[in-house]
Amino acid sequence: MNRKELDPDHSPAARFGVRLRTLRDERGWTQEELADRLGYSGTHISAIENGRRPPTSRFAARADKVLGSGGRLERHGRSVRQPALLDGFPEYVGHEGRAAEIRLYEVGVIPGLLQTPEYATALAESHVKRGAITAEQAEERVTLVAQRQAAQVRTPSPQIFVVLDESCIRRPIGGPRVMDAQWDRLVEFADLPNTVLQVAPFDMGERRPFDLPLYILTLPDRKLASYAESAQRGHLERDMTSVLPLLAAYHQLQAEALSQASSMAMLEQLRKGTP
Repeated sequence: MNRKELDPDHSPAARFGVRLRTLRDERGWTQEELADRLGYSGTHISAIENGRRPPTSRFAARADKVLGSGGRLERHGRSVRQPALLDGFPEYVGHEGRAAEIRLYEVGVIPGLLQTPEYATALAESHVKRGAITAEQAEERVTLVAQRQAAQVRTPSPQIFVVLDESCIRRPIGGPRVMDAQWDRLVEFADLPNTVLQVAPFDMGERRPFDLPLYILTLPDRKLASYAESAQRGHLERDMTSVLPLLAAYHQLQAEALSQASSMAMLEQLRKGTP
């Protein structure tokens, strides 16, 4: 039987196909045998494995159940269906929705978990105007922001620690009305019993341990995961030996940043229109 070699770097769909084939091979099943268990045709399985057809959410969820892959295919499938998102981010969002502790450091923009719908929309529309994403992808981004925020309304509530570079609260997005509402949202967030919000002021200078956004999760089993991204790439890290130094640096960042009270005082000055 001819067996096509797959290149996982060709596209998100190709990476999903490689993962599906690997899981199938581990069980010694043919495409037809997997198709029978999933309720699809062998042709359908072949098209997904070769990256010619993107997996639906129903297919990925069913494959996870049949192959015992613990939700990995469903999370991976989101990156195929949401190409406007960087690699690793859909999988990160899946972990974020069940994390016991969430630590965020953001530069330049308010992080999604704290964005108002108007702020998120203004950001997404700016990407459309630049031609970076389509209008449909912009809508997906705004919807994902709402879904991430809704996932945090649960019992027990996750502890959420946020350090914002000063640029996040000073950079105007969407005009004065959008920013006024966004600043109000930050104050509301800081008042919650399970949150801490701090600002890393510009004058921290070289004492700032991170130059790019960083998210760190403590999962229910106390294992750690981190997500970091540049302009073009995202990376989810689950190796404890790699994440622990980042967590230590995050604690240093919190120690150097303004206290929550001082951060709220800076934010109040902005709300009043004073420098």
